[in-house]
Amino acid sequence: MIGIIVASHGQLAEGILDTLGMFMPGEKNLEACVLTPDMGPDDYRDRLVAASKKMDDPEQLVILADLWGGTPFNQASLLLNDHPTWALITGLNLPLLMEAVSDREDCETALKLAGKLIEVGREGINGKPDSIVPAEKVAAAAPVATQGAIPPGTVLGDGHIKLAHVRVDTRLLHGQVATAWTKTIQPDRIIVVSDSVSKDELRKTMIVQAAPPGVHVHVVPMSKLIEVSKDVRFGNTKVFLLFETPQEVLEAINNGVDIKKVNLGSMAHSVGKVVCSNAIAMGPEDVECLEELKAKGVEFDVRKVPTDAAENFEAMLKKAKSELAAQGK
Repeated sequence: MIGIIVASHGQLAEGILDTLGMFMPGEKNLEACVLTPDMGPDDYRDRLVAASKKMDDPEQLVILADLWGGTPFNQASLLLNDHPTWALITGLNLPLLMEAVSDREDCETALKLAGKLIEVGREGINGKPDSIVPAEKVAAAAPVATQGAIPPGTVLGDGHIKLAHVRVDTRLLHGQVATAWTKTIQPDRIIVVSDSVSKDELRKTMIVQAAPPGVHVHVVPMSKLIEVSKDVRFGNTKVFLLFETPQEVLEAINNGVDIKKVNLGSMAHSVGKVVCSNAIAMGPEDVECLEELKAKGVEFDVRKVPTDAAENFEAMLKKAKSELAAQGK
């Protein structure tokens, strides 16, 4: 695996790796090299060398530095003279780091990986309002006009929409979903299903703006999902479905949406619910709903991000029932 060193002045490198862990926990072949005020250039170069030796393949290495011309960059540049298979990129930001970690398994060499990353780092810089953003970037982010509606009744593919992933997440589309899950699933579209959110223009706009590059996001009421699931024009469409609650999943299934497996990513705690894991809380209505889904043959995958180990659904359900019973609920 290609190794990645994050090189920075001060604690930026350690901090950004810590943040990365929220989205992509458990990643290996990652090292932080921080430059402290008491260190000289040679000391820092020695630290970079020591970090490189911790990698599975010390000759396939990408160094992500914070600042062009700074000591981390300068000392890494010197090392590149003796390591022609290494690559160095400056302008460190979180999207750049996440892309590097996500793409490295698909790249044969560090140089190929680095070649894919520079544009990603640039795209990670954006802003609001649009008046502060260069016109060409605003234009590039604008929705692409469709080429015209497909006539009703036109059968595409086998006429059945492809549900690549179905997730329950109180936060709906957020960082972990827009990056780690979308990267793994590679859907054509993300459909957020919520009667309330589809009527809330502010939330709806924020969700659409959180869309990962190249993936269309739609926020629709339940009735629209049911309609789309039966529309033969979506036979070639690979969809990632997001629900806020398991009750919405049950409603979709009861109305003919063919859901076989559900990823429980986040169910927020509120009054009347018990905590079952660091991301899942359940109330009596949740337990009842999940048991009904289970009786319908639905399989559950309990984890926040793809790299997490799946938690034991049955043990979680048992814990919820026990703690709710102890509270007399």
